[in-house]
Amino acid sequence: MKPLNPLPMNDRSLRRTVIYLAWVLVMAFFFAHAEIQIEGGAGWATSLPTWRIEHHWLLDIFWGGRAMTGYHAWVFTFMALVFFSPLAFQARWTWRDAGLALVGLIVFWVAEDFQWFLLNPAWGWSRFDPALVTWHKHWLFGAPVDYWIGLATAALILYFRHRRPRGRAVVDNRRDHE
Repeated sequence: MKPLNPLPMNDRSLRRTVIYLAWVLVMAFFFAHAEIQIEGGAGWATSLPTWRIEHHWLLDIFWGGRAMTGYHAWVFTFMALVFFSPLAFQARWTWRDAGLALVGLIVFWVAEDFQWFLLNPAWGWSRFDPALVTWHKHWLFGAPVDYWIGLATAALILYFRHRRPRGRAVVDNRRDHE
């Protein structure tokens, strides 16, 4: 008797990843709207009552030269906990699951940040420009370098997550490799 899902494990896994990433984009859409309500037109928490570290050599390495704020420290940590919470709730840690959580987190922040500009009445597509978006210090091909690095990293993780191992059977019925 044929199984209900005739796709090989990797195809089903890929489909589940695409659905997951679509969900991440929906989450980014809603969070972008929440951040628009919080920040208004003043990007990177410039008008929020929060602490700021404007200049430090570590910010250039890890933060793209942007200021570190109390708001971003807490919200970035919270979202990392959200994306990695399934690993904690399942009490199971695998590199594959951690990789997918990291991909989700990266795609979320890139999509959320871009949507913040597009959906924000104070900004829009026409103002998505390095001359106006001063907190994104480095740009390439019309977007912050962070976007490109993040998306390339996510794509690389997904490539290794979904590639078929050479010389090994693809199907393993013990677990649905997500």
